[in-house]
Amino acid sequence: MSVSYRQPGVVLTDRRFTVPLDHADPGGETIELYAREAVASDKAGQELPWLVYLQGGPGGKADRFVGRPAWFGRALQEYRVLLLDQRGTGASTPASRQTLPLRGGPAEQADYLAHFRADAIVRDCEAIRPRVTGGAPWTVLGQSFGGFCTVAYLSLAPEGLSAALITGGLPSLDAHADDVYRAAYPRIERKVVAHYARYPQDIERARRIADHLLTHDVVLPNGYRLTVEAFQSLGIMLGSGEGSHRLHFLLEDAFVRTPDGHELSDTFQEQAQGLLSYAGRPLYALVHEAIYGQDARPTAWSAERVRAEFPRFDAAKTLAGDEPLLFTGETIHPWMFDCDPALRPLRETAELLAARTDWTPPYDPARLAANEVPAAAVVYHDDMYVDTAHALTTARAIRGLRTWVTDEFEHDGVRTGGPRVLDRLLALARDEA
Repeated sequence: MSVSYRQPGVVLTDRRFTVPLDHADPGGETIELYAREAVASDKAGQELPWLVYLQGGPGGKADRFVGRPAWFGRALQEYRVLLLDQRGTGASTPASRQTLPLRGGPAEQADYLAHFRADAIVRDCEAIRPRVTGGAPWTVLGQSFGGFCTVAYLSLAPEGLSAALITGGLPSLDAHADDVYRAAYPRIERKVVAHYARYPQDIERARRIADHLLTHDVVLPNGYRLTVEAFQSLGIMLGSGEGSHRLHFLLEDAFVRTPDGHELSDTFQEQAQGLLSYAGRPLYALVHEAIYGQDARPTAWSAERVRAEFPRFDAAKTLAGDEPLLFTGETIHPWMFDCDPALRPLRETAELLAARTDWTPPYDPARLAANEVPAAAVVYHDDMYVDTAHALTTARAIRGLRTWVTDEFEHDGVRTGGPRVLDRLLALARDEA
């Protein structure tokens, strides 16, 4: 039963749907999807076109907006919006250390999670679309991994789309995970260098924290084991618009003087554990590299293996000299499943996913080359999370796709740029720009 309620300027309705776990077996096991329908209060009784929003991730639930902020307010001017919790996230049959044991052991869990990639998310959208729109196509707005899903949508079911809008989420159509990370580490280094140019005082602060972690066993209040590699992974913040500033403020409060000498402050530890824990989005860690699986080759902890090709990221070697410590970025490593209490029970499951060799391509280059769906994408000039060269190669491979390449925003530009970003994408898709 749907339940409707109000927030300032918007009417919201909770909606739930049952879909197959495996769309190739429609009569088999099912899972539940949750989505929040939203319409502007002054348009609640009107017939409006639909826009479905696909969140970034993988493993991220749809935004829980209050009121009409950012791009959401702009969309509500002309659409009914469906904020979908993708399978395994939020209220859509969540997958976590608490729920996955219901599947059985690690092998059964890994088999289950193999159904949580972009192709399955597209099939979910197509399964619920007739129940939402009455069969009419809808516009999809895909942010980051949601953009990967949108390209899969154009490949698998373009008949379901009236338009495709992508923000910071054009994937390579054929790159192995190793190719993705070989392109990523130099970008990450550029972001770190830019951060230190903005906040040169952070060079010594980061080195001091790293040195402390190399010589002390630090366990955060939630049980997270804070190693130097875990500290370096806080560099993931550098890919967002305010991330460099937030990292700076985190580092400046790192130490306090105690009767036993200087220790990492409670303030620093509290903030760090919130940034590092995957308790709220375990799927991100579990299937992150799987989204790049396109053939019979395993991903095999690609980010960890490729990192060895970039020795400047080795903290111990850095501290033996006088170079600035390099943070890392959007990379998943096996040690995370040892450090994070939310991931520890899933270590063997993650190992099995990393070894899997039966991935199928989520994208269809031939179908994309014949695309007829109006499509537009914003490409961020030096996006830390999605390689610009890969994105532009894919843009050229999708017939009719129009791009806006900008250095005005970072990867979260649809959030920070708000209405202006969505306005530009709609104009491009409608051939009005």
